[in-house]
This record gives sequence, structure tokens and C-alpha cells, in this order.
Amino acid sequence: MWTGDIYVDGDKMIASKIMNFGRILAFGAAVAVAPMLSVTQAKAAAGDLLVAPTRIVFNGTRGTEVILNNIGNETATYRISLELRRMNKRGGLDEIAIEDATDKEKLAMSLIRFAPKRVTLAPDQPQSIRVGLNPAARNLDDGEYRVHMLFRAIPKVSAPSASAQPAVGFKIQLTPIYGVTIPLIIRRGNLQADASLTSPRMTSENNRPVLEFDMTRTGNRSVYGNVEIKKPGVAEPIIKAKGIAIYPETESRVVSLPMPPQVASQLSGPVTIAYRKPAEAGGGLIAEVKAVLP
Repeated sequence: MWTGDIYVDGDKMIASKIMNFGRILAFGAAVAVAPMLSVTQAKAAAGDLLVAPTRIVFNGTRGTEVILNNIGNETATYRISLELRRMNKRGGLDEIAIEDATDKEKLAMSLIRFAPKRVTLAPDQPQSIRVGLNPAARNLDDGEYRVHMLFRAIPKVSAPSASAQPAVGFKIQLTPIYGVTIPLIIRRGNLQADASLTSPRMTSENNRPVLEFDMTRTGNRSVYGNVEIKKPGVAEPIIKAKGIAIYPETESRVVSLPMPPQVASQLSGPVTIAYRKPAEAGGGLIAEVKAVLP
């Protein structure tokens, strides 16, 4: 029986300014579905950049840091910036222009301080990015505020050689720009939230089997955890889906877990889908649903 982890909703890989690969997924250590990227709860990678941690929650005013590491073979430069994203009904994070932001979103953007904003790293060189809140955070109304921090590689630009110039017309060369985003969450007050799971089903996407179910959130903050899918009489989960969130801007979303056919075939029949807090938060059960899959 195949067992392994699926990592979802953690970070985003960006290839150029016009291509958005959306959710980053990986099936265990050996099986991957392209375009996909191996991610863990503690660290994320895009291109030759490793980022840890992949999520920061401020429950007070103390600052923290994010560690970047260049795991490539060449020196690289990265730009760090903030951006706004809203979760949609499919669990994706849509980028929001500042002119389209709500007052709460604009306020969240103003609360974060970080340095440096640009780093150049030699191979295997780590760099810490200091992240904190400005003093206005002490006077926030109760609630959850969120921005996303983007770590984006700056491509090297080389002058074209004479032989590379076209004889007639012009030539366009697209250079991929890779990056990772992580959520920065600020919480104030006694916030509560819960979640429920409904309607597990098998579907397909690009001729690949997909396990889907609906997730509903109640309360005044986000919910974040891992999904375990188990079969009766089998002690270990067949699949673990790590890093699944539902943010306050939406009350419900669809969770989609693409998987190799050999894994999908193991799910036929009765299954239990459990949504649990991360291990570092105690691993407690948030929600559970039982189903019989075709």
C-alpha cells in the first residue's frame, strides 16, 4: 500500500509576471505532478530559494525572522516585498491591487516592518529577514489581519551577442522569475474558529484523479491544519495533506487533492477524512467526515 504526504496551500511559485502556478503540491518524496514543487510545513522552495518558516502568526508585538537559503550553484539576488491576496472558493489566493483593497487590508499592509528588502546570496548561504510590527499594531481592533510576503528572484541580465540577433525583425526572450509567498497573520483579541468537512467525491483534472471535499469555516479567524485520509483497519493514513487553510474572507472553499492513479485506486470504498491541527499545535481533531468512494 502506498502512503505519503501531499503538501498544499503553503506557498506559491511564480514563473514570470504572467504565469501563476497556484497551489504547490508534492506526492511523497518520489512521485510528483508537474508543474509542482516539494514543500514541507517548515520550509518551502522555488527555483533555488529555500524559505523557512512558511507561515507566521503574530499574537503579540514581538518580532521574528524568516531564513532564506540559496540552494543553487550560483550567486543569486532576491527582492522581498509585501502583497495582498484573497482566498477564492477553490482555495486559490488571488492577488489584490492596493487600489482594490479594503480599509482593513490596507491597514494590514501598513503594520508590517521588515529588513532587508533585497539580498544577494552565494550558494548555500543563509540570510535572515527580520519581520516585526509597527507600534500602531498595539491599538488594533479585535480581529485577524493578513498580508503575504513575497520572495522573488531577480534574473541576471546579459547583453545579447551579435550572433543572437535575428537577421530580420526582432526576438523576444522570456526569463522565468521564481518566487515564494508566505502569509503573515496578525491576531488581536479572543478569536475563535471551527471548520466542518462535507461531500467527499472523486473527480478528475487534466485526466488525473482528484479527491475533493468542501470545507466550511465559522468564527472570526482563519483555520489551518492537515488532512489525513484513512481506511478502516489500517493504522497509518494512506495520505496526509499538509498546510490546508481557510481564511476569514471566505466561509467555504473546495479542497482538491490530485493524486497518482495507483493512490486513487486505494481510496475506493469506505474512508475517513480527518482535519487536524498541525503537530506543533497539538494535532487535535478539528473536523471529520466519513464517506464511501467509488
